[in-house]
Amino acid sequence: MSEGVVRIGGASGFWGDSSVAAPQLAAVPGMRYLVFDYLAELTMSILAAARAKNPELGYATDFVEVTARQVLKTCSERGIRLIANAGGMNPAGCARALEKLAAELGVQARIAVVDGDDVLAQAPQRAERVVSANAYFGALPIARALALGADIVVTGRVVDSAVTLGALLHEFGWRSDDHDRLAAGSLAGHLIECGCQATGGLFTDWRDVPDWANMGYPVLECAADGSFTVTKPEGTGGRVCVPALAEQMLYEIGDPANYVLPDVVCDFTQVRMQEVGPQRVQVTGARGKPPTDRYKVSATYADGYRCVGTLVISGFEAQAKARRSGEAILERTRGIFRRAGLADYTATDLSVLGAESAYGPHASPHDLHEAVMRLAVSHRQKQALEIFAREIAPAGTSWSPGTTGALNAGRPSVTPQIKQFSFYIEKNRAKARVSFEGKTEEIPIPAGSPSPLVPGKDLEIPCPAVPSDAVTVPLVRLAYARSGDKGDSSNVGIIARRPEYLPWIAGQVTAESVAQYLAHLVKGRVTRFAVPGVGALNFVLEEALGGGGMASLRTDPLGKGMAQILLSMPLKMPHNLP
Repeated sequence: MSEGVVRIGGASGFWGDSSVAAPQLAAVPGMRYLVFDYLAELTMSILAAARAKNPELGYATDFVEVTARQVLKTCSERGIRLIANAGGMNPAGCARALEKLAAELGVQARIAVVDGDDVLAQAPQRAERVVSANAYFGALPIARALALGADIVVTGRVVDSAVTLGALLHEFGWRSDDHDRLAAGSLAGHLIECGCQATGGLFTDWRDVPDWANMGYPVLECAADGSFTVTKPEGTGGRVCVPALAEQMLYEIGDPANYVLPDVVCDFTQVRMQEVGPQRVQVTGARGKPPTDRYKVSATYADGYRCVGTLVISGFEAQAKARRSGEAILERTRGIFRRAGLADYTATDLSVLGAESAYGPHASPHDLHEAVMRLAVSHRQKQALEIFAREIAPAGTSWSPGTTGALNAGRPSVTPQIKQFSFYIEKNRAKARVSFEGKTEEIPIPAGSPSPLVPGKDLEIPCPAVPSDAVTVPLVRLAYARSGDKGDSSNVGIIARRPEYLPWIAGQVTAESVAQYLAHLVKGRVTRFAVPGVGALNFVLEEALGGGGMASLRTDPLGKGMAQILLSMPLKMPHNLP
């Protein structure tokens, strides 16, 4: 059990993150763990397809062939342990590949596997076929694997923050009912689970973030009481500051008083962040409640096909020409479908990149001299979309002057449309297992509480009346913001730049006004929650992403731009407010 500070480096935010992260973090003095998150919600379906073609695959191959190959020897020499959910659909296959690599490099590596999350047999059937169904496990199996002596822990589907919390459970001996510390460790993991998003990546004030080419990946310095400091390696780019970390805390969460994880229900409403030195922010104040009695399951299913065609168009009235070209393609192909006895598209999305299509009625009216037509479609039959793919290129000689071709060479590809859905199962219906050195054991998990959660509150402060001499400014003048996705819902966290701005924001950026401002994108309910510890509001926008993930045909299926659009919302404020 550790009594001092434990250093943990966040070396991957998704499958495809930069190869510079792990070597950079492994060189940090005193580093004890490198943790990796590879599994976006739809990555599991991609890995399931890979395993179907080759039983030895189904894991994030980059973890073995890129990351581990770079740092395995260094980490072995320095006693740095690796924890990764890179196992995906085949944690045992990932472990075998790591063992082979270690032998090749002449490194002794004791590898543990956490699995049992695959609950495909329990998934309700949808559309054509369910491709994957995996329960989100927590940190207890990871802590057990470390206690057994593993140098590397490879898991299947776990919540993103569990790779960090598992290390802290092991190091500090926290009990499973020590909910405040579990919430603090989960917040630490949540802040670094997206890599550079904790060190200035995606920050609202991006111009203030230096040296993008040499971005520093996040480093946690954690104490046994649950407090921790976020920093980054010396001499690297990026920026560790309170507003950027507040943005990341609110990223992809719903009710900040009830952030539900397998090990604990977290309350982040009273979290405090304080800059305690250059590139150093201390975080305290997370609170925890007993976990629920269920696991969330992320499942995917195949539902027809999709295809995206593009055309680059230049010259006068490029925007109008691009839109008319897309409309003509739809009209022509629908005529071909009718003659062939094919049904209509199940969905279409025509947008003009460069014309602020995502801003809807808030787009600036201006002519473009260069635009990209983007036409995304879906259909039950692959044959129909093969017709669509053939009918993009004829635009080059048939219609608009200045049509220069597609963004990508050749015809667009027709691919299966994979959709995601979630459901819940009792915790006793998914058994977490740890396999290590030829032995497998089932890990006991607390049953959790069946009691319903009490929803968090909206902000309860008096909102000032707008003075007669008010000036109109965009929300970005008063706030920072970041947005993310959970299925077809998006969330937008709004953090006041100064405490005196919060009443003016709260009085005008309401659930109702946000629903109205984003009505061209958001079709469901908008709920606002208060996060007073960091002077913030969190908005949850339902039915906001056109189905979300690979089900969506939009240019922004993950809601990354939702905050940017909301930051253009005009607000009135006193002319003398600093």
